[in-house]
Amino acid sequence: MNKSIVVSGISVLLFRIMLSGIFIVAGISHLTNPEQVVQRIQSAAFSSFATFLGDPYLLGIMTGYVLFSAGVAFLLGVYTRWTALTLFMVLVPITITIQLGNGLIHGPFWKNIALFGGLLFFILNNPKAYSIYNK
Repeated sequence: MNKSIVVSGISVLLFRIMLSGIFIVAGISHLTNPEQVVQRIQSAAFSSFATFLGDPYLLGIMTGYVLFSAGVAFLLGVYTRWTALTLFMVLVPITITIQLGNGLIHGPFWKNIALFGGLLFFILNNPKAYSIYNK
């Protein structure tokens, strides 16, 4: 079953703009408050997962750069599929470390699930509407 669904380019643009905002703001937060990121990692139920990946301070800085730069690229529509995939991959360990330990009825966990859904839309469809550069 391969049905073509027509979607307004403006709606895709607005979706991408609104979705990118959380990653840009999170990246800025990670870069300006790395100590707070370390505290959140250390107090998380699955903090051992993050410390297995590396030093929490360094992880906070690195994810801050990735979230910010990929968020801006995603906002502009530069390699939309690849930036969405990058954000998706960065969000997985963040969700496991910070959100999953709080339980399945925890609101921020479901916020991240919604973010995964939004990113999957762009990964699977790679809409080129209103993008600066998108192959």
